[in-house]
Amino acid sequence: MDAKTFAREIETHVRPASFPVAAKLLGPNDPVPEKAKRPFRDMKIQIAICQAVAMARRCGWTVAVGAEDVNCVLTKTAFGLAPLTEHYTSGQLACGMYNETAEAGARTEAATHRLPEGKYKHLLVAPAARAEFLPDDVVIYVNAAQVMRLLTGALWKRGGAITSSFTGRVDCSDEIIRTVLTDDYQVILPCYGDRVFGHTEDCEMAFSLPGTKMDELVEGLAGTHKGGIRYPIPSFLRFTPQYPEHYYELERIWAAGEPKAKSSWG
Repeated sequence: MDAKTFAREIETHVRPASFPVAAKLLGPNDPVPEKAKRPFRDMKIQIAICQAVAMARRCGWTVAVGAEDVNCVLTKTAFGLAPLTEHYTSGQLACGMYNETAEAGARTEAATHRLPEGKYKHLLVAPAARAEFLPDDVVIYVNAAQVMRLLTGALWKRGGAITSSFTGRVDCSDEIIRTVLTDDYQVILPCYGDRVFGHTEDCEMAFSLPGTKMDELVEGLAGTHKGGIRYPIPSFLRFTPQYPEHYYELERIWAAGEPKAKSSWG
């Protein structure tokens, strides 16, 4: 399945408020599409990777970022755009902000999935509906009910449960790197930086899947839809409402056949 077809199916079954984002990791010899926006070259800015994802899902842009485009040292390290240093692995960047001690910070950094330095040179993102490439990964920002809908679709064939882990930081690693390395679905809790710089809203979560599972998820969404699991969640309305006790006095008056009140127009 191509990304454009996948996007149409997601719109049918899930109806996200922003575009699903197709992502691809480009190696040193992989060409960057000419039409892709480059933040440093075209906008004269450096950004965080969560901003690139936000540009794709909110503005509909195709964006490519490399070392010259990114100024978030955490994501530069995680995506292998800069060397892995002892200052990073020892927990100094998390200490005092996310963790009380450097030792705790080191454990947090170790929980973040990373790519080897230099293996990839650029990250390419685009709205899935307009992607001219086969994605390594797709990220969909949705509300909690829509995450549930995607989750049930993902489990349609295999059953069981999906396990995700959260650190509250570097969610772009969870969305893209962990998803690609594990070749599995992930439920994403957007991190602090994504909320500040990517403008992710309080009500939003995200769901990611490897590009290899687009067919499987669409089949699962169709199967669970047929089984009755749908979004928007239908309301159960076949019940008799209950009212304040004094409302029922009218029922007693009607039943007793008391005289009707005269209307103002006679």
